Amino acid sequence: MNTERHLPQNPVSQQQKNLVQLVYILQAASFLIGISAIAAIIVNYLKKDDVRGTWLESHFQWQIKTFWYAVAGIIVGLVLLVVLIGGLVLFATMLWVIYRIVKGWLAFNDGKEIANGFF
Repeated sequence: MNTERHLPQNPVSQQQKNLVQLVYILQAASFLIGISAIAAIIVNYLKKDDVRGTWLESHFQWQIKTFWYAVAGIIVGLVLLVVLIGGLVLFATMLWVIYRIVKGWLAFNDGKEIANGFF
């Protein structure tokens, strides 16, 4: 499946690349230090205009969706803990977040845009 999209290609600076890299690092670190996910989403929203019109914009959109879908998955998982399937939902959410971080980071390292889908 082709995961590339084609956005306008404005020049990309090292500082812009560092922002995307920082957010992937913060998202990955959230498995050890949960609050780093909050820092990541703050960076995404504060710096979103800085990457607009570049291939990095697709990564910011990917990272933002990853955060909000993960929050939704965690909430659903916590609610479902009372009926004993919440643990499975939380585990599936964790695996999905890991998948999204790895997939996005690999596309970033290859210098590619990433489609803004669920997978």
